[in-house]
Amino acid sequence: MFTGIIKDVGRVRGVTQRQGGLRLRVQYNNTKEFSNLSVDESVSINGVCQTVVALGEGWFEVDTIEETLSKTTLGSLHNGALVNLERALRPLDRLGGHFVLGHVDCAAPVQEIKELGSSRELWIAFPDDFSSMIVSAGSITIDGISLTVAKLDAQLFDVAIIPFTFAHTTINELKPGSRVNLEFDILGKYVARQLGRASSSGREDVRTDSRINESWLQENGF
Repeated sequence: MFTGIIKDVGRVRGVTQRQGGLRLRVQYNNTKEFSNLSVDESVSINGVCQTVVALGEGWFEVDTIEETLSKTTLGSLHNGALVNLERALRPLDRLGGHFVLGHVDCAAPVQEIKELGSSRELWIAFPDDFSSMIVSAGSITIDGISLTVAKLDAQLFDVAIIPFTFAHTTINELKPGSRVNLEFDILGKYVARQLGRASSSGREDVRTDSRINESWLQENGF
């Protein structure tokens, strides 16, 4: 599990085909954060949870399988590409972002980037299948970065990018047409799932009163 607070921007230093998958070698810069990395540990690469299979001084490698390549942008990475990095959450860490699993839901295109003085607006299209999992002012993960949905249209959403995030992540590499990894908030997924199951089973209490409160969450296992 991660928080979406990026700890380093690394660089791809090797892409090797392996039986339908890829072996990626990633170089990191933040030696304080990554120096004690170990094999079998989870690392988020552009928001995708991957397992370290090999490492050396200043670098580590992961094996990316076909399923991951079909849902994310990792297959488009090339030698020299910049990537957002975050190590797995420790229970004692402060949660600066939100709970991020690193299980990407889909890759989506950047539609527009607007400069607004010191900040920027990033507009991204998303598939209609995920419309029930995104709300205005809710959390969303873009290439591993925990961000807040500022505006929401039918199949477009907007996030505001502060200067620090722009300077310390790969957001500054994006342009219209770039594809990014999206992970929708896990709480929204569970709520949508529970409401869908309850509605399909004919439970009148959910259809007539769809309010989500503490009692409802406890009853449904949250």
